[in-house]
Formats: sequence, structure tokens, C-alpha cells
Amino acid sequence: MIKQLTLILVWSAMLAVPATLTAQTESRISTPQDRRALFNYLLDKTLEREAFSPIKNQRLGLDVEKAMRAFENEIVAASTESELFYALVKLSNARKDRHLTVSAIDGGLRPDPNYSSSANSNYPDLDAAEQEPPTAPIRFAVDFSQAPNHFSLFVADLGDQFREDAGGLRSGLIVTGINDLSISDFVSRVRPYFRYSTENGFWTKLAQALHQRTPILPRSFYRGHLDLRLSDGRGQNSTVSLPYISAQTIVWQGISRRKYSEFQLIRSGEVFDLYRHRARKVLLISWKGFGDALIEEIDSLMEWASKAQLLDYNLVWDGTRSRGGGQGAYAIQRLSPKPFKTTFGNLRLSDVVPEFVDGKRRQFKADGMSDGVRETIDDGSWLMEWLEGDVMQGLAAGQAYSNDVPFKTAHAPAWSDGRLNPTKVHFRGEMVCLFGPYGGSHLDQFAAIVIDNGLCTTLGMPAGGYSNTWEWEEDVRFPLSNEPVVKFMWSIGHTIRPNGQILEGNPAEVDEFLPLTRENYRHYHDRLLARALKVLER
Repeated sequence: MIKQLTLILVWSAMLAVPATLTAQTESRISTPQDRRALFNYLLDKTLEREAFSPIKNQRLGLDVEKAMRAFENEIVAASTESELFYALVKLSNARKDRHLTVSAIDGGLRPDPNYSSSANSNYPDLDAAEQEPPTAPIRFAVDFSQAPNHFSLFVADLGDQFREDAGGLRSGLIVTGINDLSISDFVSRVRPYFRYSTENGFWTKLAQALHQRTPILPRSFYRGHLDLRLSDGRGQNSTVSLPYISAQTIVWQGISRRKYSEFQLIRSGEVFDLYRHRARKVLLISWKGFGDALIEEIDSLMEWASKAQLLDYNLVWDGTRSRGGGQGAYAIQRLSPKPFKTTFGNLRLSDVVPEFVDGKRRQFKADGMSDGVRETIDDGSWLMEWLEGDVMQGLAAGQAYSNDVPFKTAHAPAWSDGRLNPTKVHFRGEMVCLFGPYGGSHLDQFAAIVIDNGLCTTLGMPAGGYSNTWEWEEDVRFPLSNEPVVKFMWSIGHTIRPNGQILEGNPAEVDEFLPLTRENYRHYHDRLLARALKVLER
């Protein structure tokens, strides 16, 4: 009797602590049931909150719900934190939106045993390349000559320890295989881990990341060396194995570096560098990004150009290596003598809107919008009037989207038609703008404004094709255990081009399409610039 009672007590104790044992055994990934509930939550909230772009989905042949459901079983079957984290990355990327990331949070999934959320809050982000991960002394670019039907990668630059044809390695060689995979199999395997909104954007970001051991991909994708199979395109093949070394030790040859040889650098800043042609009345603005110093630097430029009597000079605006940000319309009002219609935007009306509006209200009362909405040129009153008025009324009425207003009511109130005039002091000459798929976001808006309004001649390739009004971030928890998982993002508003089309996945087309190719990459930028100067002669 005593022995039977002992067995009953032991069995009862085991029944009393299954949750503790499960937590110890399964660590932070919870149970299959909890992971399935997590998938269902993320899918349901995506369908409820996401501001989908029909034109993008059509171009990419994308059914978002179907694409997300393809990763349900992988999420449920995950057996490690890294497996679950990257399965959620792929779930997020199934929406094909360059802006949307999955990030680690305190107490949540750790994609790497040594991971620290404070050191890198955006673990799988391509921009982690800026943190100088181990790097092979080789860089790649994309041949767009047969796009959109075919893309290829080729060697674009080498560390200075290599010389042309040394060991069969030289610039211009086509990549036909990576590690043990053909290039087509490699691309198929890594594509789900990349964030992109256009096919051009995917290949551009892939080329940028290929030579580094970035956390975009799980560690299992990498070896101690980068093994490549290469072809010269005429039947001559070679292989090379390159070590991953510290990026700080590599001195690049700069085979296709921009030179601006006909220009003299006269001003340098955070937002742009300014060059003056040595023989012609042309200024070249090498744009770096729409950062916080934009207004200060543009105002300084206009004051200087006015005093130097340069406002009648023609402009070449080079945005081929620009990042995003804000205040593009502010710059255009000073760079162009023509009136224009700015971009518009809206909000997807869902369960997050009341909290979103409340957050903007707290921010507005505390310090205006200067820190939170860099595009805003007033104190944020226009934005709050729209959020607390039209947006909340639309939500109460059960609308799916708010009304369209000038983008974030940054340069004009909600009732405006969005048409802006040049400021009193502005450049009066002609302008040529150069674009490419390297960047997007506010760069895409700038491109859409100048192209849809016919403000200038545009050359090169379309920008990256990604822009929205706002994203919503949420620290997601397992629905059953309530344990933290990751930070997940949703795009909750459209950017509307001046031509009335949704911008996401739909970049404005340039006037003269001049693609980067394996044949022209050594002097590609020089050719763009030469064509720009030719246009300004007309």
C-alpha cells in the first residue's frame, strides 16, 4: 500500500510540473500548438492590418496569404530558436516588402547563441552589412541587360591583393555557382530570406550581401571560405575559394568607382556633396540620403548659390547611391523652377489605429513632431488634425482605408490638393536626375515627384520601388504561453504617387533606361554623367 501510494505521489508530482519541464526542454520556442497559434495570429493580423499593394502583387505574381501559409509547417516544426527565428523572417518576407523586418527582443528568440538584442536590434536586416561582418575580398554587381527575364551576377571589384587574372580571378567574370550549388539553386534557397519590393531590388541587395557573412542568412549557409564557380561567358570556367576576413583590412581596387573627373568638389555635407563643372555652367549634386540635416544643408546651398550668382546654372542630381529619409519636396521647391504635385498617403484602418493615433498625440504634446516625423515642416498640427478627425471618423465608419492626403500632411494640410510652388529663391536652369535600384523609400518618392510632374529628364534605372506612410511594430508573444517571441512589423499605409498610383512595388520609370551591365560597369557612371551633360546641351 505504501509502495502504491509512493507511485501515485511521484506520478502526481510529474503531472504538476509539465509546464516547467516543457519550458526547460523546449527553451524559448514553446510548443507546436503555441507555434501554430503564433502563425495564425500573425497571418490574421497581416490580413487585417496590412496596406497591400495590388500593383506590386500583380507584378510579382504574389498571393500574400498563400505565400505566408507556405511557411506554417516550418514554423510549427521548428526545433531550435534559430530555426524558428528564420522561419518567421521568411514568413514576414513572404509579403515582399523591403521595409518590413523581424527583430529580436529581450527575452525572445535568439537567432545566435552569442546574440545580444542591444547590440543589433534588427538582426536579419541587410543593413547589418554596415557593422562589418567577416568579408571576402570580392564584390559583385548585377547584369540588368536582359531584365526582367534574366539576371546574372558578376565580379565587380576585388581587394588590392588581387591582380587581374591572378589565379584566374578578375573582374567581369560571371558567377555560375556558389559553394556546392548552381547559381539558380543558390538564388532559390536564399531568396526567402531577403526583403525586397521589386525584382531589381532583390538582385541589387543580393549582390551587395553576397561577399559577406551577414546574419541575413542562417549560419548553416556559410563556410569558412566563399567558394565560387566563375565563367568568362565564352566557355572558359574557373573556381576560386576566398577567405572571410575583417572588412577593415580590405583595400578595394575601386574598379568602377565614381570619379566626377570633369567636376571640382566645392562643398561636402551629410546629405549631399556639391561639385562644379570645370568648364560649363553645371552643378552636380551627389545625393547621399534624405537625412535630418537636409533642410539646413539645402538652405545653406541656396544662400551660397544666390550670393555666388549660380541660380541660373543647370543641375545634375545624382541619386544612384542615395538612401531614404524625408523632406524631398522641400528640396525640390528649391532645386526646380516648376510647380509640382507632391506624393499623397493614407492609413489602413484596423485595430492598431487608436493606439497609433494616441502615440502621435502624446508625441505632439511633448515636443511636436520634430523627432518622430522628419518630413513635417509645421509643428505637427496638420497631422494631428487629420489623425483625430478624418482618420478616426473613417475608422468609426468601418472604412478599410482613410482618405488620401498630402504625404503625412508634411508640406500641406489634409484639405490641400498637394500642389507646391518653388520658393522665392530657387535654381532656374534645367535639371537631369540619375537614379538606380540601390535605394528606395523617400528616394522613390523624390523620383516619383520629379518624373510624374515632368520636372526634369531622368536617366539610369528605376529606384528600389518601396515606400509607405507608416509601419506598425509589435513585440509579439506566443498566444498560449504569453512568452515573448520577436518584434514583427506591418505596413499600415500607402504612398500615392502624383499620378495617382500606389508606389509600393511600382517605382516611377526613368525617361531614358540605361541599365548597368557586365559590359559597361567599369565606366557605367561616367556614361550616365556624359549622357546627362549631353541632355543639358539641348
